[in-house]
Amino acid sequence: MATRLVQINMKAQDDAALGRFWAEALGWGVDSEGPGITNLEPVGFAYPDPAAVCIDIVARPEPKTVKNRVHLDLATTSLAHQQELVARLKDLGATLADVGQGDVPWTVMADPEGNEFCVLEPRPLYRDTGPIATVVVDCADPRAMARFWGEAMDWTVHEVAEDHATLRSGAGVGPYLEFVRTPDTKRVWNRVHLDVSPYPGDDLAAEAARLRALGATDPDIDQSEIPWTILVDPEGNEFCLLTPR
Repeated sequence: MATRLVQINMKAQDDAALGRFWAEALGWGVDSEGPGITNLEPVGFAYPDPAAVCIDIVARPEPKTVKNRVHLDLATTSLAHQQELVARLKDLGATLADVGQGDVPWTVMADPEGNEFCVLEPRPLYRDTGPIATVVVDCADPRAMARFWGEAMDWTVHEVAEDHATLRSGAGVGPYLEFVRTPDTKRVWNRVHLDVSPYPGDDLAAEAARLRALGATDPDIDQSEIPWTILVDPEGNEFCLLTPR
């Protein structure tokens, strides 16, 4: 058994407005499975597919209070494209953000609800990822996170170092998943988190048990009313194990 990263879950005070921003930013389509939930995926996309990691935006009343531990890096094809994308995102409502990055070649921004993201300078590694180059997770120990997530998912570990680790779908398509060492500690429930899904025919309870054996734990919340399973990775990051699809 194994899981695969299928989507990113974002909380928002206005899911529809934030969904419109990200749909315009990525050139994706917008859908909704019900009030308070906005789904984003590439036009013509057949979910789930490793060619893209989709975005689910869920309405929550709580405001953002701290820097997110999970964010998106957007790919560009040239320095001119990077400048054009930054300008277009500003027109859509994004702002420049300072997270202590200093003098770096990428541009740190925040979406209309304050969620940080980066517009990267052109990098050959991300030439075929689509608009999202990588999903970045802050962590204390990239090696340990690569071990856990490399066994939790059927994604391939590409690089592991003291300060970062990267994975990508075994199909060799879509964005990367990157764990980056940071000095920050986790203080609140993550406003942006990973959603993973087993394959059709897999048993959800058995997969949850396998992930627990790898080091995942259960958060202290009532899950009796939801069909999926919420777990916590070894560094305390919540993630959802969705029903098999």
